[in-house]
Amino acid sequence: MTQQADTTRSATNSMPPAPGKRRKWFWLLLLVGITIGAGYAWQRHQAGVPRGEETGRSGKTGSGRYMAVAAQPVSVQVVQQRDVRVLVNAIGNIAAGNTAVVHTQVDGVLQALHFKEGQPVRAGQGLAQIDPQPFQIALVQAQGTLARDQALLRNAQLDLKRYRDLLAKDAAPAQQVDTQEALVQQLQGSVLADQAGVDNAKLQLSYTHVVAPISGLAGLKQADLGNNVHTSDTNGLLSITQTQPVNVVFAVPESRLPRIRKQLQAHATLRVEAWDQDQKTLLAVGKVASTDNAIDPTTGTIRIKALFPNKDNSLFPNQFVNVKLQLDTLPGALAVSSAAVQRGAPGTYVYVVDGDSMVSLRRVTVGAVDGDWTAVQGELKAGERVVVDGADRLRDGAKVQVIDATKAASAATQATSHKHGASGAQAAASGERPRWMDRVPPDMQDKLKAMSPEDRKAWFQKQRSQGN
Repeated sequence: MTQQADTTRSATNSMPPAPGKRRKWFWLLLLVGITIGAGYAWQRHQAGVPRGEETGRSGKTGSGRYMAVAAQPVSVQVVQQRDVRVLVNAIGNIAAGNTAVVHTQVDGVLQALHFKEGQPVRAGQGLAQIDPQPFQIALVQAQGTLARDQALLRNAQLDLKRYRDLLAKDAAPAQQVDTQEALVQQLQGSVLADQAGVDNAKLQLSYTHVVAPISGLAGLKQADLGNNVHTSDTNGLLSITQTQPVNVVFAVPESRLPRIRKQLQAHATLRVEAWDQDQKTLLAVGKVASTDNAIDPTTGTIRIKALFPNKDNSLFPNQFVNVKLQLDTLPGALAVSSAAVQRGAPGTYVYVVDGDSMVSLRRVTVGAVDGDWTAVQGELKAGERVVVDGADRLRDGAKVQVIDATKAASAATQATSHKHGASGAQAAASGERPRWMDRVPPDMQDKLKAMSPEDRKAWFQKQRSQGN
């Protein structure tokens, strides 16, 4: 009996669930799915993201509606007819006009320094003083020797005169007169040697006062007070670099050499500009002075030396600068902003905006580049508007909306109370990415950034009202 009951229970447990239980689990799972879907839809609704825009595609929405494709916001600039310079860009190195290492010309103890490190000095200006006492003593000694020999010479000259008088009266032999003349000449030589010794002692004494050989900037001192300095010291006392004028040495391709030499032979002035490393600040303006006598076969370039007055000392020896050498000027050339020139499969082209806010692709040939302007040739006319910002997603015949880049940038930095506008302006001011950019498709980000905070707020409210 017990065995039969166990068999009955085992058979009962192996039977499938009743239909009522299966329906219960089905409705429970369905309710969970609906809850998750509703939460996801509510989250997207709060973020203001239209349905069908999650992947960055514009087109059909979740309800089957199509969103209107807005015009692409762009910035434009007018094509101009202006003079465009033909420039050659290079990297230059500042070389001092002259560099002098000041050495002492006598050995001695350094007593004084009369210059300030890094400050300008003039040629002939006193720089240092070496102990002069040993040289003063040597001068006195040389002067004493000279005075003694001068006295001997005068006495010999008087004796010679007496001997000549006696010889004229046949009272003295001729040999005595000849011997006296030889003695006078000997003493004259001694006096000359003594005079040279005196002059040399004075010169050595003057060397104890060290002066600047050239005008320029004084370097750091290489000896301290009280040191015993020598003429053989490798570093000397200091170095002086001449910075007014100063030279800039740079290399240009050998293909530019014929035009450069032609203008130099015609005594034409070739303008050279020196710019800082970022090429944003003009440091100085000079002119080409000379060229090297040979082309470097390794690089195929020729070295050019340019002369800069450098009145304000804006150029410093051994400084690297960006050089712009002006070879010629294209008068009245058709020029566009360098940002307007696009390069792609069609070649080199620009987008021109017509009166109906439609863009057309125009192929152009690029010429000289002068700063922010590029000389072009092609189907363009002065006064036409070309796209300078926002051209990366344009196509020929696309609809655009011309915006003022300056106003758009200032509007993006204004703070508003709206959660999207305020956060976007604060992020733009701090250089951070606004949070709302993570919730809109890529093709709408630039449009929203170009809007004012009020327009951006209205756009988000419209999307919410449409249930997107």
